[in-house]
Amino acid sequence: MLGVVSSSSPVPGAVAARLDRFLARMRDESADYGPDAVSFLDAAAGTLEGGKRLRARFCHAGWRAVARFHERDAAETEALWDVCAALEIFQSAALVHDDLIDNSDTRRGRPAAHRALQTSHDEAGWSGDAESFGRASAILLGDLLVAWSDDLLEAALDDQPHARAVRSEYARMRRDVTTGQFLDIAEESAWSVNDGALHADRALRVASLKSARYSIEQPLVLGGALAGADADQLDALRRFGHPIGMAFQLRDDVLGVFGDASVTGKPAGDDLREGKRTVLIALTRQALDTSARNLLDEMLGDVELTPQQVTSLQATITDSGALAQVETMIADYARDADRALSGARLDNAAVGELRELARAATVRSA
Repeated sequence: MLGVVSSSSPVPGAVAARLDRFLARMRDESADYGPDAVSFLDAAAGTLEGGKRLRARFCHAGWRAVARFHERDAAETEALWDVCAALEIFQSAALVHDDLIDNSDTRRGRPAAHRALQTSHDEAGWSGDAESFGRASAILLGDLLVAWSDDLLEAALDDQPHARAVRSEYARMRRDVTTGQFLDIAEESAWSVNDGALHADRALRVASLKSARYSIEQPLVLGGALAGADADQLDALRRFGHPIGMAFQLRDDVLGVFGDASVTGKPAGDDLREGKRTVLIALTRQALDTSARNLLDEMLGDVELTPQQVTSLQATITDSGALAQVETMIADYARDADRALSGARLDNAAVGELRELARAATVRSA
């Protein structure tokens, strides 16, 4: 788990402190909005608790790799922590919307935002449909978090010499993940009219846009750009970050089917009930005969799948060889990323940190 990487890392504490200051300011500025708005802000703040701080860690590592290459004792700046915290807020926005789209009931072992808002409606004794209120409120909650992320980013870039490069990359990240999220839900419907031989490539495109770029590659590049990286340094960070991001998402796909609910905080086989058309599923379908493939398609996306049916689907995926293929792909991506760091004009100690983060992102249980 990424939470155990480098216990001496300054990232979790620094990001938590920055988020606390930012949230205090948001509450002060919203003090006259009334008690209902206070509960809405509390819900937004609640989404920022916990998590691995993955994007902040990679942003920090990208900054260190460049800043300390040029200046051995370069000290972390407030602007760096602002960017790191902005990434974590954007991640929370994406998760709120993701859980809503996927009809997920839990997140990190707690009720998903739309379910928590639904419960607050019930507990307050309000009129109307609580579930509809929860879903509508979660859309707005995600929007608020996106706005907060932009607010903090702009604060970070005030008077920064490389603000334009950082702002451009951040904007690209927002576009990529939003488009990737759409392609993800589109694939759950479009798979039936597309050639099965193309399913894996289409799933890889989703993985790149929805996860690999914004989870690993773009945070790295944002940190490097903030530190004044040149074209060669940014290229090295991209060539490292993208394959690690792909491996990270493929590992996530495996955990979505085979993960331990007590560790992941999500029900076992959640991706099967949601009907996720991942690389794992695409490779499984390719290996099955027509009858078995039709049965897989019929079961996939059934929200009422029993634990026994989940176990049966897990066995089908394993026996097809798809799980082994995905594990090979993860290892290959990790090797490609490691080669990208060889000879790169980056700080040696930071390169070691990047390799440690890469291992934690690709060999994990949650």
